[in-house]
Amino acid sequence: MSGILLLGGTGQVGFELQRQLCLSGEVHAPSRQELDLTDAAAVDTWLHRFQPGLIVNAAAYTAVDKAESEPHLAHRLNAELPAQLAAYTQSRNQWLVHYSSDYVYSGDAKHGDETRPWQETSPAGPLSVYGKTKLEGDQAIQDSGCQHLIFRTSWVYSARGHNFMNTMLRLGREREALGMVSDQIGAPTPARLIALVTLQALTHQIEGGIYHLAPRGETSWHGFACEIFRQAHVLGEPLTITPGQVSAISSVQYPTPATRPLNSRLALEKLERALGVRLPSWQEQLALILTERLSTQ
Repeated sequence: MSGILLLGGTGQVGFELQRQLCLSGEVHAPSRQELDLTDAAAVDTWLHRFQPGLIVNAAAYTAVDKAESEPHLAHRLNAELPAQLAAYTQSRNQWLVHYSSDYVYSGDAKHGDETRPWQETSPAGPLSVYGKTKLEGDQAIQDSGCQHLIFRTSWVYSARGHNFMNTMLRLGREREALGMVSDQIGAPTPARLIALVTLQALTHQIEGGIYHLAPRGETSWHGFACEIFRQAHVLGEPLTITPGQVSAISSVQYPTPATRPLNSRLALEKLERALGVRLPSWQEQLALILTERLSTQ
């Protein structure tokens, strides 16, 4: 077959990758019915039958809380599958593009009284099954010796599918007050930005390795929700809630099965140097994605 094999093509990132990667060549994105990624033998058969020239792996087990009760399935998709793909590409001297997460870090990263963003070289310390399995996948790819790009990103959302932005838009029409976690800090990252940067990285043939990929700036889930409501009001969306009706709560007040990192700040300088660009702010990106979402309702 040659061409590009895209796994996870129906997900948020995969959908946007299909729209971008078609500019670089023929994209093959098998559905779950065509290829069961939980079946290692099926994946091997598919690879040897079609022999792709480039693999872009956007498939993952992303149900963070559910992973605590389904560790074997999370391990298969987040650790074993990347290892399998890495072994295939290494044996053929090809490239593997893979997407990882801020959850591989401990979420602490305090230096004295200052909380700094994680560097790509920062020590890992995942707090959840999801984070641990994503880290295992990263390490398996690195250990394989294959040519690879690993993009670690944070708080992914898009105009389509189930995600924080779309949930807030729904709740903003239904409720007059909400409580949102304010002590987890990161950068909301649109799937479209991930796809655009991936295409640029492949086009510019940047050096392989791990890169952080997120917009500039930082916020909390509380801040993200307030900005969604603020921008939606400006765009004329009929909401029953305003940013002032969103209260700030702590992670302790909103317990979940999986522990979330408090610090998901990601240093972006390595990627910006490699591409020769300055990444946009998360607020600018939200405006683009929110406009797309509201225009298709």
